[in-house]
Amino acid sequence: MQQQYTVAKIVDICVEAGRVMLENGAETYRVEDTLYRIAKSYRLENINVFVVPTALIITVQGDDGQDYTELLRMNDRNTNLEKVSMVNDLSRQLARKPLPPKKVREKLSNIINTPTNFTRLQRNLSMALACGGFTLLFGGSYMEVLPAFIAGGLGHYLFEVVKNWTNVSFFAEMVASFFIGMLSFVFVRIGFGLDLNIIIIGSVMSLVPGMAITNSFRDLMAGHLLAGVAVLAKALITAGAIGIGIAIVLAFL
Repeated sequence: MQQQYTVAKIVDICVEAGRVMLENGAETYRVEDTLYRIAKSYRLENINVFVVPTALIITVQGDDGQDYTELLRMNDRNTNLEKVSMVNDLSRQLARKPLPPKKVREKLSNIINTPTNFTRLQRNLSMALACGGFTLLFGGSYMEVLPAFIAGGLGHYLFEVVKNWTNVSFFAEMVASFFIGMLSFVFVRIGFGLDLNIIIIGSVMSLVPGMAITNSFRDLMAGHLLAGVAVLAKALITAGAIGIGIAIVLAFL
């Protein structure tokens, strides 16, 4: 090779960077582009990267003509765009001046261990505020803001608790939406809010997979059909879980 680093070590840091990005909500085309740029910065040739929401594969060729392939399967995905941005910045730094793989691993480890900026309470309060605002956006009155604020915030908290307990997003979303529907119904019955539909619609916005829908269309427009369809399918399953939970409530009203 034209540098003192082995191909295997470079491929390892590419895979680790891709893992961090996929785990934190990056679009698949962005992951592919970042991994390609990192490998290219070390002057590797015949670089091929294939990424889907649940796995990534990278193949490169060394100076000896030998192909090196590594595959990583993903099991968990969260949303932390700050970490995605940090990996992007690292890739740009490597494009300017390649660093030793050991140093890159240290930087990736620091990114992984970067603490989140928001506590669970702050996240749930933010969700609650958004839900209250959505009632006005959907044509509701100020009478629906506070009920949606409470139902949306508690519903999102319940979603996080059930998901951590069962590790099944579909079930957690269905339980949370059912809880939101029941709480909204109780609020309207006791006169704490006027329009049940507006309260429910505003409250479930904390569960709506807006980022997944956006990423799926960005992947589709970028020509990544398999990844785009996969992410869109996940978003539709989430929407179905929300619909089932609310439908169960409405069926017994």
